[in-house]
Amino acid sequence: MEDSTMTRRGLLKTAAITGAAAGLGSLAPSAVLGTDGRWETIAPATSNATMVGVPFERHEKVRLGIIGVGGRGTGVCGEFLAVPGVEVKAVCDVVPARTAHAASMVERAGQPRPTEYHAGDHDYENLCKRDDLDLIYIATPWIWHVRMALSSLEHGHHTATEVPSARTLDECWALVNASEKARKHCMLFENCCYGETELMVLRMCKAGLLGELTHGAGAYNHDLRSLLFSDSGEGLWRRFEHLDRNGNLYPTHGLGPVANYLDCNRGDRFDYMVSMSSPSVGLQAWRAANLHADDPKMKEVYHCGDQNTSLIKTAKGRLITVEHNVSEPHPYDRINLIAGTKGIFRDYPARLYLDGQKEGERFVGLESHKADFEHPLWTSQGEMARKSGGHGGMDYIMCWRVIECMKEGTAPDFDVYDAAAWSAPGPLSEISIAKGSAPVKFPDFTRGNWHTPRPFAGV
Repeated sequence: MEDSTMTRRGLLKTAAITGAAAGLGSLAPSAVLGTDGRWETIAPATSNATMVGVPFERHEKVRLGIIGVGGRGTGVCGEFLAVPGVEVKAVCDVVPARTAHAASMVERAGQPRPTEYHAGDHDYENLCKRDDLDLIYIATPWIWHVRMALSSLEHGHHTATEVPSARTLDECWALVNASEKARKHCMLFENCCYGETELMVLRMCKAGLLGELTHGAGAYNHDLRSLLFSDSGEGLWRRFEHLDRNGNLYPTHGLGPVANYLDCNRGDRFDYMVSMSSPSVGLQAWRAANLHADDPKMKEVYHCGDQNTSLIKTAKGRLITVEHNVSEPHPYDRINLIAGTKGIFRDYPARLYLDGQKEGERFVGLESHKADFEHPLWTSQGEMARKSGGHGGMDYIMCWRVIECMKEGTAPDFDVYDAAAWSAPGPLSEISIAKGSAPVKFPDFTRGNWHTPRPFAGV
């Protein structure tokens, strides 16, 4: 939304209006107590065919539209422009200066100036109506992801959203149904799955280096207090998520890589979860220490606990711990842990312990394993990725890989079922907490197709 209208009242009013127009609920659906004593929601009936393993049409070039060219969207636009075979045809934002900046980036990359869409909150619909786009990438405030993705899919475009893809279970199902109906992919652009360490550890897991895998952990522990209270960028909307929600608001960065290690949606799946939140005090303390007493933000009431810890049980009985904390001072940490019968890997810093290793009972670095387990994407594209610089190169690898799949006509690494399953801990954690940290069942977004083995990034 425009800076001038980005107030809590304006944001929520717009969300309610557009949510109603799209037929989506603004809250998670009511949960019912299942026969096994766990709370669950009922999957909507559909006759749509699955999108599991469906290949892209082969593209000589990929024509791209981008909705949202603020900080994140502009950065990823630059990554796409560095990938051979991408043409940025259209950019959209409600702030005209942002579309002008993005359009100039495209021109400096040697491409024709893209069409700019900036005529209000719904001009993205006109971008989606174009018939000369192969992929639309969405990088907007979270409440807009689903309605923009639905418009893109309805008009026949493959679609990618920033994380999380959805904020409610209704929205998760809406994406699944729309992707299946349109026969177009809807992908969660989870860049952390393409980190150099994450892809190396994925290869270690598939090679059996850690033995039979039993548990993992992921997190988004990131001190965002200054950003949340900023009067620009994400400060204009992201803090509002803490007003009326209490749970894990941002699960996918830590969860995505661990889900891949454990073959979730590829032989296993998330079964149920429980969630707990600490008191909500961190944002209040930072606000009291840094804002003037008459600042309107001083009147806001935050309900989201500073620390959220959730436990996920998979269908095969494996355990995943997922943490979220953006409200307290601490170093950045996604945990990125995976363990099994032969050893354990922990990140931040990256370290490995293997049963019986010559170094004894202590963690060691990954250097000695790089030659055997570095992922081919980093072997072939690592130099360009590091030069590009987006989050250590993972952003470029992600963009390059998606375009490679589209050009070769192969199935994408992740699909709408991953987008739904990895986003679902947000609303499910809210349900669990509201019901006294009761166990809550995950919907099977794949409708039984999670048994199908399939690789991620060729592994």
